[in-house]
Formats: sequence, C-alpha cells, structure tokens
Amino acid sequence: MTNQLAISRYKYLDALTTAFVVILLVSNLVAQKVCLIGSFAVSGAILLFPITYIFGDVFTEVYGFAASRRAIWLGFFGTALLYLIGAITIALPPAPGWPNQKAFATVFGFIPRILAASLIAFWAGEFANSYTMARLKLLTNGRMLWTRTIGSTIIGQAVDTTIVVFLTFGGIVPLRILGNMIATGYLLKVGYEILATPLTYGVIHWLKQAEGADAFDRHENFNPFSFSQKLRAED
Repeated sequence: MTNQLAISRYKYLDALTTAFVVILLVSNLVAQKVCLIGSFAVSGAILLFPITYIFGDVFTEVYGFAASRRAIWLGFFGTALLYLIGAITIALPPAPGWPNQKAFATVFGFIPRILAASLIAFWAGEFANSYTMARLKLLTNGRMLWTRTIGSTIIGQAVDTTIVVFLTFGGIVPLRILGNMIATGYLLKVGYEILATPLTYGVIHWLKQAEGADAFDRHENFNPFSFSQKLRAED
C-alpha cells in the first residue's frame, strides 16, 4: 500500500541530505589538486565525489525519486553559491597586512568554464543515476539491489564524466587524450561504487528498517523540474 508521507515523517532524511551537500561542497574545494594514486593522475575530488552517487542510490531506493530530486537541487544550488561567494570574496580587496590573497584565490578561485562544466555534469549525472535506479527497481520489482546500484552508477557516471571532461577540455586537448581521461575517470568511479556495494547494501537495509520506508516510484513524475510531488514510500 502506498501512502503520501511528509518529509518530516522521516528521521534521517534531512541529516542524509545535509551530509550529501557537505560532501559535494568539500569535493569541489579539493578538486583543484591533482593527486597521484598509483600510476593515475586524478583530481582530489575522487576521494569523496563518488560517494554522492551512493547517496543518490540511498535516496532513490529508500525514499523515492522525489527525495533524490530534492537533494540534487540543494546540492546544485549549494555548489553554485560556493562558486559565487568565492568569486565575490576574491574580488574584494584584502586588508592591509593580510598576506594570503594569492593562496586564497588559488583555493577558492574557479575558472568559469570548469565551474559551468562541473555544475552541468553533476546535475545531469545525478538525475541519470536516480532515474535509472528508480526504473530498474520497478523492472526488478525490488529484487536484486546490486543490479540497480551498479547499473545506475554505470549510466550516471558515464553521463557525468563525459560531460565534465568534454566541457572542460574540449577544443584544448586532442580527442585521444579526452577519451583516455574519460575512460580513466569513469572506470575509477564505477570501480569505487562496486567496491562500496556491501556498504551500500548495509546502509539501505538499515534505513528501510529504521524509517519503515521502501519507495516504489510507480506513479512518480520523473521531470527533474517538478517540485510538487510529495515523497512516497511503500509499506
């Protein structure tokens, strides 16, 4: 039986949404450092950003697509605000005697092209992930959770990685290198999700028990710009 439930009905949804947004913001702050992991040169964001897709799986599986849509938009606007305030603060003249303007600009200064690429890729990738998760749950009638946690990541990360690399480096580096960058980033992110599958299983199982929720989006409006739908859960 499907019941209409207010957001306040859930004990942990707001805390999870807050954690999702915080992880997203921290990922954007550390993304500018290029780290060497084994033989791979990757952005510092690889340490945290893939976790946002695990959050997307949890939101969609337990609370439904509407909860995931709400979290994605909060993350999108939170990231945009970070970029905006960072740019304004950098533009303000530093106080006399404050020597860290250059370092501050390095950390909080975002190149407009990278900014736009990151926001568009995040938005498109997260919605692709959640939509795939919700549809696969209906197709499997809630069975074989691993098929949708991994399947949704395969789709979502393909969209995210392809968009962010092409919008950031398209026209700057050769297509062969673009392809290598996409493949490397994509495989690392999908591998991250596969390794995290037992953790994802545990969190989802615990939340379903704690919240008494198991959403099936049979009547959901999957329009990402629709905000009128209430959260649904399957008892």
